Amino acid sequence: MEKIKEHKMNQLDWGDLTPERFLKEYWQKKPLLIKGGFKNFIDPVSPEELAGFAMEEEIESRIVAKGENHMWSVEHGPFESFEDYGDKDWTLLVQATNNWSEATHALLEPFRFMPNWRLDDVMVSFSTPNGGVGPHLDQYDVFIIQGFGKRHWKVGLPDESLETLVPHEDLKQVSAFTPVIDVITEAGDILYIPPNHPHDGVATENALNYSVGFQAPSSQELISTFADLMIDRELGTARFGDPKRKPTNAPEELTHSDIASLQTFMVEAIKDRKLFNNFIGGYLTHNHHTLEIIEPEEEISHQTFEELVASGDLIIKPVLGIKALYNCDNASLFVNGNKFVLGDDAIELAKMIARGAPLTAMELESSITSLNNVNLLTTLINMGYWYIDQSDEL
Repeated sequence: MEKIKEHKMNQLDWGDLTPERFLKEYWQKKPLLIKGGFKNFIDPVSPEELAGFAMEEEIESRIVAKGENHMWSVEHGPFESFEDYGDKDWTLLVQATNNWSEATHALLEPFRFMPNWRLDDVMVSFSTPNGGVGPHLDQYDVFIIQGFGKRHWKVGLPDESLETLVPHEDLKQVSAFTPVIDVITEAGDILYIPPNHPHDGVATENALNYSVGFQAPSSQELISTFADLMIDRELGTARFGDPKRKPTNAPEELTHSDIASLQTFMVEAIKDRKLFNNFIGGYLTHNHHTLEIIEPEEEISHQTFEELVASGDLIIKPVLGIKALYNCDNASLFVNGNKFVLGDDAIELAKMIARGAPLTAMELESSITSLNNVNLLTTLINMGYWYIDQSDEL
């Protein structure tokens, strides 16, 4: 019950703004400080818990430290101890902490005025005084929530004259910039930074920060992944054709019309809506970080599942960080890159699954009248994407 209370307390207070105004005036346009965006903010993890995550093999972590004469170092986890780093000038960053901490995962909820497919993960950082990663750019939107402690933030506007600096092979920074936001953030403050806006955060004391990042695939990533799918499925093997070709007097030229024809030929593959639907649903739900998959010790049969629902003693939950989407275009459900074909009677259930909220026996009761629905639910449970929780705390 304590965790549930903590989750409810971290509610976003927009002040004079609304999500609609934010999207219209700030989203991907200019940075914003929401002072006291979370009233009475409660840190979902402690520095000790974060350090524990950084000791795990399957969790991606790194320490960025600043030495004398602006010498930077980067070390990747897992870490065995942190005693050698001293009491200042370093930062521990743990990717996708929301995949391992339920309270951290709850930080995504206030940002669900955006579609789920745009939300990515929550990176958590612990910094000692003067710790940071240096001035840099991100290629995606991010909300940075200040936990305990304070951090001095400077945020600038896009500037093509900025130089790219690489003080370490694993660290990309930019040259000095003119800030439009220059502030010391305190617990509960939220800083929104659009893509390609230079920013630099330096802790003024021991501090925790939570970075809610957004998924923003590049066209390069989409095209290359789509091409891999076509190769794997042996699709797109048709050759370019030009049955209306006319004689040319300039064989050395690549003409405007030929270029347009070849481009159209390539685009036609992507315009295959059925193929693209299958591709994009899988792509957007594929998790780039390790998940704590919870497979049952014994497979759950249809009968066992129906009996549990009938008893009322049941709640099923998605594993933390699992990505799921209901594709309106072809009425299908995608979970962690896998496609599940739905019958007409499974659409409402699929939407509930894609929302990611726990489901009780009462909510599932009407769904199990359909064998297809029971099969979908038991498949997700047996794959370890959803799990049955019968703990006394619920």
